[in-house]
Amino acid sequence: MTIYFEDLAVGDEWTSGEYKVTKDEIIEFAEQYDPQWFHTNPERAAEESIYGGLIAAGFHTAAISTRLFVDCFLSDTATLGGKGIDKLRWHEPVNPGDQLSIQAAVLDVEPETEDRGVADIRIETANQDSEVVFSMIALVMFARRDD
Repeated sequence: MTIYFEDLAVGDEWTSGEYKVTKDEIIEFAEQYDPQWFHTNPERAAEESIYGGLIAAGFHTAAISTRLFVDCFLSDTATLGGKGIDKLRWHEPVNPGDQLSIQAAVLDVEPETEDRGVADIRIETANQDSEVVFSMIALVMFARRDD
């Protein structure tokens, strides 16, 4: 069953499955999009960085979080895409081997036009130790029912 804007209510929540972050994907993403040494050079990162080793780029963590959000919720909806992001934050570094999962909750719903509405959805990404590593509020557009 497809979820439309009218089906959403403040307080609705979803939890994703887990995603294991690998060293190879951290380096591959960073080499293409954020080639800073603490994302691409494990030896130097272990010796010189304030993180004590290789860490994922922030937008890599955001991309993983988005994938988990699509898998646990958005793929079953009449989404029309994102309208923006508020309060995007990286709270803790993500390391190779971390297992990430998200908790998502509707904070607000607002009709926008006759054919769509916007939901503000808080997404918090946590690691295997339940530490929140990333958070954002996604402003997501959803189609409204035709009835």
